Amino acid sequence: MDAPRFHIEEIRFAERDVALRLPFRFGAATVTACPQVYAKARIRFPDGRTAEGCAAEMMVPKWFDKNPVLTNEQNFEQLRFALRDARDAYAAEDDAQTAWTHFASNYAALQASARARGLHALVASYGPALIDRALLDALCLHTGASFASAMSANLCGIDIAGSGLADDLADFDMPGFLACQSPRASIAARHTVGLADAIDDSDALPDAPTDGLPTTLAAAVHRYGLTHFKLKLCGNTAQDIDRLERIARVIDGHAQLVTLDGNEQYADADAFGVFLDRMLSTPMLWKLAQKTVFVEQPIRRDAALARSVSALGKRIPLLIDESDATLDAFVQARTLGYTGVSSKSCKGFYKSVVNAARCAHWNAAEGTARHFLSGEDLTMQAGIGVQQDLALVGWLGLSHVERNGHHYVNGLAAVPEAEQRALLKLHPGLYELSDGAVRLAIRGGQLDLSSLATAPGFATGKPGAGISWDAMRSVY
Repeated sequence: MDAPRFHIEEIRFAERDVALRLPFRFGAATVTACPQVYAKARIRFPDGRTAEGCAAEMMVPKWFDKNPVLTNEQNFEQLRFALRDARDAYAAEDDAQTAWTHFASNYAALQASARARGLHALVASYGPALIDRALLDALCLHTGASFASAMSANLCGIDIAGSGLADDLADFDMPGFLACQSPRASIAARHTVGLADAIDDSDALPDAPTDGLPTTLAAAVHRYGLTHFKLKLCGNTAQDIDRLERIARVIDGHAQLVTLDGNEQYADADAFGVFLDRMLSTPMLWKLAQKTVFVEQPIRRDAALARSVSALGKRIPLLIDESDATLDAFVQARTLGYTGVSSKSCKGFYKSVVNAARCAHWNAAEGTARHFLSGEDLTMQAGIGVQQDLALVGWLGLSHVERNGHHYVNGLAAVPEAEQRALLKLHPGLYELSDGAVRLAIRGGQLDLSSLATAPGFATGKPGAGISWDAMRSVY
């Protein structure tokens, strides 16, 4: 189908606070609460018809910018600036454009604007990431298309050759790549074990909630039938090895696949090499090491792309996450020995598509399967956010995704009952009513994606996605 062109009439943002039932620690940061922002966009087509779409994303502090001097509120304000800056740029366009060209024509200017304010490139990507999803939702609802069918037919109008944003793919058959994608019916939920998480009852938190939900890793494995795990590292080799040994005792016999996440905690390749030597030579960790398929961003971002990690990458695949700040970062990382890159909705779904295309292109040229994309976002909450991210990774064909925001937040307990009922009705396989609230349903370690593959819109099902918009604060 031809890619429709449209004007942007309005983009609005609203927030609601999300309180965690358990503290989540990654790297040096511990999160107990943060806002979730919702975007709503109204677009107008040349014939005068309009459509509305929406998106949502958590505003996680100390990930986009890990400067310890900044407060959480300052981190939130950085992201709000990115949202306002992207809104102003998108809404100022005079000509009707495709969904892709709305993104592509503003990419460089928004990166430059953030850079001029001393903001990280990851921050700059946050605003377009929300807006682009809301625009595509509106476009899909207008045409009656699901996300999967719209993407496979290139309803967005993705045109790499004409954008100047990914010159390495100028000769790649992007329409052919998009057309060959087929949405998965289910996906494994990869459970993150944060640095503050209780492993078993021996270190259960004294003030752990009594809401009927798991508060330890052992209890989560039992309740959800987990088979895929993501284990956080702190950057201290002795402490990391000791904690991995304790985790291994719990997940042995359950784990089919494991990934490790350094969250930039190792200073450089040499420091991480010391950890890897210890891990691979520790008998208690032999089984876990055999099931570990990659390590995510072990080296801090200011050193991660400073020199080759090829020697380490030959021992265990390495993936960039925080270092994947710009559209060309994966290209640079590849030359240094990294073979993987994360898909995160907060970095933009177009980046995920471009990087997935790169993996297909490079693997075909090499006759290998070395390069890979992995779903790496645990903060997604029940509602639009988790639905859109799951629709994306499911359409890209990923077999597992980091997905346990439900472990740290009590489902939809904090939102109006009408919203809970609406989401359960729209996506009865993805959600369940249990322990007093509607929440993500994980059965046998799997998530049911069937409704997301066919729902009109970008995994929303209907305009407004069943969200109680009047129960949020409109702040900018």
